[in-house]
Amino acid sequence: MSVAFRRESDDEHKEPEFELPIPVGPNLVTPRGLRLLGEEVVRLEAAIAGEADEDARKKLQRRLRYFHTRQATAEVQAPPLPGSVGIGSRVTCRLNGAERTIAIVGGDEADPALGSIAFSAPLARALMGAEAGESVEYQGREDAILVLAAETDPETQA
Repeated sequence: MSVAFRRESDDEHKEPEFELPIPVGPNLVTPRGLRLLGEEVVRLEAAIAGEADEDARKKLQRRLRYFHTRQATAEVQAPPLPGSVGIGSRVTCRLNGAERTIAIVGGDEADPALGSIAFSAPLARALMGAEAGESVEYQGREDAILVLAAETDPETQA
């Protein structure tokens, strides 16, 4: 029989499902970040147990593998010293004439819309290690950012 007439299964044409990509580098987290990872693992395990649809269960299991890996590789960071910028800091700075306050957190707990950025973000990398009153270089400008205040963010330590 000609190949043109054989019935192929629909699965042969599906794109392969790859694992969720794990970010390169260390998985530095705040105490809150570790707690959030654990809560997501518990939530996903419960969702898998209650899911009847096989495809939906596979997607949930894929997310669970990601969060298990992130939980297992998490490195909880000690709170930064007072007045110094680090993971778990709430930083008030002046950037391009505008004052803004951000929290520097682990990659999985970052939410820029809520004012928390990952330690690996360019702005966070520029601020890391700076102290209150210090100007730091950003995007090729020597004094692009003025650190007005830096303190441990109590929300990241819970």
